[in-house]
Amino acid sequence: MKVLVVGGGGREHAVCKKLKESKLVDTLLCAPGNAGIAQVATCVPGVKATDVEAIVKLAKDEKVDFVCVTPDDPLALGCVDALEKEGIPAFGPSAYAAQMESSKIFSKNLMKKYGIPTAESETFEDMDVALAYLDTKEAPIVIKADGLALGKGVIVAQTMDEAKEAVVDMMQGGKFGKSGARVLIEECMFGREVTVLCFCDGKTIVPMRASQDHKRVFDNDQGPNTGGMGAFAPSPLYTKEIAERAMNEIIVPTMNAMNAEGFTFKGVLYVGLMLTEKGPKVVEYNARFGDPETQVVLPLLDSDLMEIMMAVRNQTLSDLNIQWKKEYAACIVLASGGYPGKYEGGKVITGMDKAEAAGATVYHAGTKMADGEFVTAGGRVLGVTALGENLRAAVDSAYAAAKQIHFDGAHMRSDIGSKDC
Repeated sequence: MKVLVVGGGGREHAVCKKLKESKLVDTLLCAPGNAGIAQVATCVPGVKATDVEAIVKLAKDEKVDFVCVTPDDPLALGCVDALEKEGIPAFGPSAYAAQMESSKIFSKNLMKKYGIPTAESETFEDMDVALAYLDTKEAPIVIKADGLALGKGVIVAQTMDEAKEAVVDMMQGGKFGKSGARVLIEECMFGREVTVLCFCDGKTIVPMRASQDHKRVFDNDQGPNTGGMGAFAPSPLYTKEIAERAMNEIIVPTMNAMNAEGFTFKGVLYVGLMLTEKGPKVVEYNARFGDPETQVVLPLLDSDLMEIMMAVRNQTLSDLNIQWKKEYAACIVLASGGYPGKYEGGKVITGMDKAEAAGATVYHAGTKMADGEFVTAGGRVLGVTALGENLRAAVDSAYAAAKQIHFDGAHMRSDIGSKDC
């Protein structure tokens, strides 16, 4: 098969590397890709992931057999719909189903209607009404932009002044553009967070290994939220009992709720959970593989990813017996200095060969080639993943490998997985 992967980050690199292992995949393309992905696939850097028309044209011109659409924006823009309309099989939800991620209000209303455990919340389209509502509440409290905001549209306000500032920044200041025109104000849930990525074909939903992401930029969960500074899997917090409860109360009911509303979700449903004293509750849904969760979950997959993607698209997921390695995986993200704020690109990267010689896999998130050298080209630059027989071993191996890599201003957290080792 000739397969096209849409996207160009660390998640796509992980997907491409796993697809490259498939006995079904002969040729692999990636648009736009990055310097690391170019080592396992033919990249088409001139085609942006958000240019749906260009993606469809590329798929037709290259006569691809299957397209995997991984990032949130093209899914929300209807890339899968456009491909399927042209008779090109594609992996990922429709634009309507992708609203589970692209509109927090959409997904919150669904949860409320079907009694899926989540935080209490109210929706606002008028800033003054939102500010008046805050006067009736106490901190900490959560402010969420309705739409997509690169993983940065959620503010956990520790004071009411901070909460009001967040509302004004979103609704009046345009901090997240149209994504912040409507906001969700939620109670602050307390507990530990776990991510459960699930393969879903609308009839069957199969959870992958549960993972834990680290969103804050600095150690001890300090500083602003990022797209993710590291992750590990499986999560020791996600016990057999909690997993069973999450499946019965959240994961299966979510799939059934979507079907009841008349839209079938086919793709990867990302379920972000808060493990509260009252049980697991939904923090958020995403409509695709998480990043960097994918970089620790897919290395543990012992089945053929291409076979799974085809089964999801064809609604035959129940026919598969998906297998997982018994090891643990940890990913350490190396970011540009200043991220998630302003940062400079073009910094020469060295030591990746040493990291891989140590047994790690280096996933490229924001890199490019310049004068024959790998250089930085994004906020999150690399994800260094290692496996181990237990979480401690995986974390130690990942850090040992990550410390072999250097570029000016490189920053990484030093406490990924430390609470659970």
